Amino acid sequence: MKTVQVRKAYELHLHEVDKPVIAQPTDVLVKVKRVGICGSDVHIYHGTNPLATLPRVVGHEVAGEVVEIGSAVTNVKVGDHVVVEPIRYCGTCYACRKGRPNVCASLSVFGVHEDGGMREWFVLPENQVHLVDASLPWEEVVLAEPYTIGAQAVWRGQVEQGDTVLIQGAGPIGICILKMAKLQGATVMITDLNEERLVFAKENGADFTIHAGKENVREAVAEWTKGEGVNVVIDAVCLPMTFELSVDVVSPAGTVVVLGFDERPAAIPQLPITKKEVTIVGSRLQTNQFPKVVRYLNEGKLKHNGLVTHTFPLEKVQEAFDFVEKHPDQVRKALIVFE
Repeated sequence: MKTVQVRKAYELHLHEVDKPVIAQPTDVLVKVKRVGICGSDVHIYHGTNPLATLPRVVGHEVAGEVVEIGSAVTNVKVGDHVVVEPIRYCGTCYACRKGRPNVCASLSVFGVHEDGGMREWFVLPENQVHLVDASLPWEEVVLAEPYTIGAQAVWRGQVEQGDTVLIQGAGPIGICILKMAKLQGATVMITDLNEERLVFAKENGADFTIHAGKENVREAVAEWTKGEGVNVVIDAVCLPMTFELSVDVVSPAGTVVVLGFDERPAAIPQLPITKKEVTIVGSRLQTNQFPKVVRYLNEGKLKHNGLVTHTFPLEKVQEAFDFVEKHPDQVRKALIVFE
């Protein structure tokens, strides 16, 4: 079968390997149909993802069709359409016992720590695949995983009906967060430096958009919230300065959600955190968000509505990565198409 492997930085290889086979009774063999290219895939390609080891078959945003099941599989059958939950965890460490397997002490992520889905077939345990409505287009269901990132951020922020939410960054993850926050009944302001991204955010439910390069975000939040501050800030830009801004503009008893992996320190004074009793939380991957996201997809409540902008056949995977790298302002989400 054909597989896409990053052997070392900037070396992407499309080559032939043996088709995988079912080894355990709970295994599922899946024929890949679509794989999304995520920013973390590009970082692996660049050799700058600190969590990935090379060589690596990338791809964790994956949708496909079940073609064979192990003798003990009960949740899916041959012919079912599924999406991949890309995390494998121990189930016994402190994080797992607390219901947070996404930060398991021995976490393994499909496409990062272990070979992922950018290949014609793969085998995973049935608990890592989720059944989706077979009538839905592949271009819709392949976005399940990035939607779970948005769902996790909204859950970590404890977003509720009537809350005000500021999302910093209107890229693909920011848009996924926006869609999930609106489904929770929040009023949402979103910022970015790109006017086209802000227009797209408005088309996808944003109540207010702010061009952070032309407008003062602090002043805009103060005017919007009548000086109270925003209840939940979700930072999808992930720079020290946006983290600092988050703490500054969040309301008393509010929550700041951080998604970034930037190792540079931010200058955050203690006083606003204590005075406002701010909750600051990280958000990584997802915890039990797939069932909710799949339900929203099946019910038609989640649609990409232009989030997918480009598709490439498997044979042009190098062209796809080059295009994503060179034209980030043109690409919201690019997909590799397997047939």
